[in-house]
Amino acid sequence: MKTTLFALFILYATASLGQAANYLSNEPQPIQMSQHTLRASQHPMQQEQTLLITSNNAYGRGERPLWEFAAKAPAEIPLGDVARLLRNQHASARKATKVVEQ
Repeated sequence: MKTTLFALFILYATASLGQAANYLSNEPQPIQMSQHTLRASQHPMQQEQTLLITSNNAYGRGERPLWEFAAKAPAEIPLGDVARLLRNQHASARKATKVVEQ
């Protein structure tokens, strides 16, 4: 009971101090923007720069493209066929002959 009263006292004390503190003024304050004189003045443009990687493309005659060597993805089996196969395997699987109950 004492801890509850003490916690409530601390809570109400901080709430009353928060209301009594006058940190914010009602007077309007204009916004002060920092000045960036270099951004606002005229100056010559920079030389253009490419954003692409400068690399040489290598190619040769008679070479086959890489996509011809890639392994082909196996054909997808429909989900219904997989379910039927698993059901048949489950039906033909060996069953336990001995049941132990505790």
